[in-house]
Amino acid sequence: MTLAAVPNSHVRPASLVLTVLNEGHSLPTFLRSLSAQRHLPSEVVIVDGGSADDTVEILTAWSPPAGTAVRIVERPGANISQGRNTAISLAESPWILVTDGGTVLDPGWIESLLDSFDGQPTPTVVSGFFRPTGESLVERAIAFTATPRLTEIDSATFLPSSRSIAFTRDAWSQAGGYPEWLDYCEDLVFDLRLKELGHRFAFAPLATVTWSARHSVREFMVQYYRYARGDGKAGLWAKRHSVRYLAYSGGIALVVVAFWQPIVLIPLVAAGSLYLSKYVRRVWRAREEFGTGLTRGLALVPVIVVAGDLAKMAGYPVGLRWKRQNRPS
Repeated sequence: MTLAAVPNSHVRPASLVLTVLNEGHSLPTFLRSLSAQRHLPSEVVIVDGGSADDTVEILTAWSPPAGTAVRIVERPGANISQGRNTAISLAESPWILVTDGGTVLDPGWIESLLDSFDGQPTPTVVSGFFRPTGESLVERAIAFTATPRLTEIDSATFLPSSRSIAFTRDAWSQAGGYPEWLDYCEDLVFDLRLKELGHRFAFAPLATVTWSARHSVREFMVQYYRYARGDGKAGLWAKRHSVRYLAYSGGIALVVVAFWQPIVLIPLVAAGSLYLSKYVRRVWRAREEFGTGLTRGLALVPVIVVAGDLAKMAGYPVGLRWKRQNRPS
């Protein structure tokens, strides 16, 4: 089968799927970015998880570009995995594109993802990329601190976020779909299952979406608590989380010792500075995209990093406890 565009048309045989929940504030921008794609999908399937705002009204009032069919399904209470699996099961194309309603698609997003399926050897999964944005200073500081830059990515080991990914329906089916028992980190578990099955991944760095971070540090902590809880439920990254506990425990011990031996503050400050330098450099290198308030944004980096670490350390054991009690297969 070929993924070439239909003659005299920019519509290509692919199904774009996404789940939404109370996205009324962001959907208009997303839909405009979808309509502005250089190449359009033949189908869009959207599952609403029970929005209490005007999300469904916005979707039903939307006039899609010519040649693109739209299907809107309401499934109140569905988590993101259930919503995605429902959408994919209803999709008609063998090529599936996945994103989130809170993103903005670059004009070549669909084109770059689909063109990557023509590579050799032929991939069954294409990883897109994402870049941060934000209206307020705090949103930008959180987004640019937490989001890796393209230069940090190793395409051979990169695990794509489902805010920017494409795969074949057969790959999804073989992986058993997204894990519906998992409320967060479901896309990582899905990625790892695909790799375990031997599916070929291609990296399409030009298939980029933008996303906005949480509005406050508190909301960011809630998000990262849930991410870490998802890691615990799925049994992911045990070594990484263990190192974090050990590092912070060692730091607290050195602070206590510093009351009697202030000199120990020197290695503590050095270690902390070395750890934070990665995130400071990340924000600094994005200074042109960051815009106004860069100095204040850099000053927020330590707060954001520590807040995220504390949230992860709180969430991970909760997930582990859930895993012991439920033991999903």
